[in-house]
Amino acid sequence: MAAHADEFSIPTRGKGTYEITDRCQQIVRSSGIKTGTATVFVQHTSASLVIFENADPSARTDLHSFFDHLVPEDTPYFVHTYEGADDMPSHLRMALTRTSEVIPVVNGRLALGTWQGIFLFEHRRAPHTRSIVVSVVGE
Repeated sequence: MAAHADEFSIPTRGKGTYEITDRCQQIVRSSGIKTGTATVFVQHTSASLVIFENADPSARTDLHSFFDHLVPEDTPYFVHTYEGADDMPSHLRMALTRTSEVIPVVNGRLALGTWQGIFLFEHRRAPHTRSIVVSVVGE
């Protein structure tokens, strides 16, 4: 069994989703692993990962709106607001999604479905640089 890991950074422009599928696929390709799994991990507590529709951007617009409605900013009972009104909501949105995704690797490629993409889900309003780690294991 072989293992390979690499990382990259992605700058965000604030809240929203940023597709990282191609960057993850490049790491899988460079690993030389043909069959196995890839784990994609975001090293932050106010951003997350989602595998989501990548064909129609309006699906992501609805995702953003849903989370704004589900965990609104300026909620009066939040105590953890040291970094602003979006601080605690960003942590809750992260907890409701995922910080890692595991994707099968088949024939040296991520085995995503036709309309699936891997997205960094930025939950803070301000721009950030987010760190992503990809680990590939298999043969």
